[in-house]
Amino acid sequence: MLSKKTKYGIKALTFLARQKDQTPVAIAEIAKAEHISIKFLESILLLLRHSGFLGAKKGKGGGYYLIKEPKDINMAKVYRILEGPIALLPCASHNFYEKCDDCTDESLCAVRKLMMEVRDNTLMILENNTLADIAF
Repeated sequence: MLSKKTKYGIKALTFLARQKDQTPVAIAEIAKAEHISIKFLESILLLLRHSGFLGAKKGKGGGYYLIKEPKDINMAKVYRILEGPIALLPCASHNFYEKCDDCTDESLCAVRKLMMEVRDNTLMILENNTLADIAF
């Protein structure tokens, strides 16, 4: 299942993408609109800021804003930052590969074969969608 962190991160990015002008939006405003705990949202937005998707302004009129155009924010990158590997098993991962302890022969493993297909299809969907595609 998708973690709440990833779900809320995508909801927050979508909220910011839908703003008419890219002026900073207070965390409290995003949290209220998207029904997310402010504390939890703060940690998510900080991660997205450190990952190069968001900028932040402190003080009066401060908040978070997109520093990239929504069309330039790939959902596979967002997913990996918030959720981690796209593959459901380490042995099916491109970037986080690890051999399973209980596997004697990966080439014959039906679970790995299925999970690699799930990974490939999930990756294709995420790679082919930007924040603009899902926000508008």
